[in-house]
Amino acid sequence: MPDFSFLLLHVKDLEASARFYNELLGIPIIEQKPDFAMLPLRDGVMLGLWLQETVEPRSTGQSGNNEVAFSVPDAAAVESIHRDWRQRGVCIMQVPTRMSFGTTFVASDPDGHRLRLFAPQAA
Repeated sequence: MPDFSFLLLHVKDLEASARFYNELLGIPIIEQKPDFAMLPLRDGVMLGLWLQETVEPRSTGQSGNNEVAFSVPDAAAVESIHRDWRQRGVCIMQVPTRMSFGTTFVASDPDGHRLRLFAPQAA
């Protein structure tokens, strides 16, 4: 089976998106070309940001129809990160909420990609 190694997001402004993820997640931009930037997420998995106008075959999707999810240990961490992201001016789509799977909130990046942060419900 092939290894999962990249999460690719098609973006309108490559520099702004790379800076957004670099600052928000505190991860370095390890490669940047005119149409692509790469940031390490974890365990060999990279976040690739691809300038939408150069994607082949042509990108036809609409941002906001999918989510990138990040887990944290508990509801207090969800609340703390929500406050931090809100203070940074990140667009918050859903405030911290208890749902069937745990406590969560949803933000969006400059292109409208949904970023869900959650703490799984204790078993």
